[in-house]
Amino acid sequence: MCHGANVAFRDLSATGTITSGSVMVPCPWFSEAAEMARENSALDLGVHLTLTAEKLHYRWSPLIGSSKSSGLVDDDGYMWRDVASVRKHADPRAAAEELRAQLERAVASGFDVTHLDAHMGAVLAPEFCGEYLRLADQYEIPALMTRTLAAYGPNNHLAGVTESQFAEFVQEAERLNIPLIEQVLETDFGRPFSRAVERHHYEDMFSEVASGERTGWYFAALHPNTPGEVEIIEPNHSHVRTDEFHIFGSDEYVAWLRGGAIRTATMRQLRDEMRRARRVR
Repeated sequence: MCHGANVAFRDLSATGTITSGSVMVPCPWFSEAAEMARENSALDLGVHLTLTAEKLHYRWSPLIGSSKSSGLVDDDGYMWRDVASVRKHADPRAAAEELRAQLERAVASGFDVTHLDAHMGAVLAPEFCGEYLRLADQYEIPALMTRTLAAYGPNNHLAGVTESQFAEFVQEAERLNIPLIEQVLETDFGRPFSRAVERHHYEDMFSEVASGERTGWYFAALHPNTPGEVEIIEPNHSHVRTDEFHIFGSDEYVAWLRGGAIRTATMRQLRDEMRRARRVR
C-alpha cells in the first residue's frame, strides 16, 4: 500500500518470518515494490487486486480511468471506500477490465507474480469473482479462495454474500484446478491503542491452526508496516501495523519460528504445485 509496507515486506522476508506479500497496483508506491521484487527474485510477491480506497486522504483511482460510467469511482473520482458501494455501483464489465489491467501492469513491470488475493475481499463478491478466477486460470497462478466463506477470516466486508453464492465459485475453482486454502487468518484491527499485543498472540494463533486435524494450506493475512508515514495514512490502526513489524522482526519470534512449531511455505510453492497438478490433469 505504501513505502513503509514495502520496507516491512522486504525486511521481514529477509528474516523468513514473512513468506509472501501482495502489492496494490493502483497505489502510489507500487513501482517501488515492483523494483524490489525485480532486483531480488527471492521475494515472493503477488497482486492484491483492488477495487476500494478506504483511507481518509491516502487514496487511489482505477488504472482504466475515473469515468463515472464505469461505476468504479465515487464523486471525488477515487475508488469507493467500502465493498458494499462497489457492489452497488460498479459495472461488472468495468471491474473485470480494471482487475485485468492491474495484473497486466504487474506482469509488465517484470517481477514474478506468484498469486492473486483480494483487498477487503471485494473480488470474492459474486459480481467479480468470476473474473478473479478467470485471471488465475489464464495466468496459472493461485487465487486466494477458501472452501467456505466462513473460513475466509476477513469476510466482514462481504455482508450479504451467502455461502451458497460463494459455493458456486468454489466449485469453479475446483474445476479449474485452482488450489483451495483451508482457512485465512487476519490481523486483529479491532485492538485499541491502549491494549498492547505480545508476540504470543500470533504464536498461539498459528499454533492452534498447526495443531488441528485438517491438513492443507493456511494463509495469514498480516499487515506489518515500518513507522514513519502510516501514522498519518491510517491514524486509527497504525499501531497494529507497526506492532506487527516489531514482533515479526524480533529475535524472540524468529527463534520461535525456527524452533519448528509451525511449518511455513511460500505462495510460489503453491503456484508451482498448482501448475504441476494442471499438467497431469
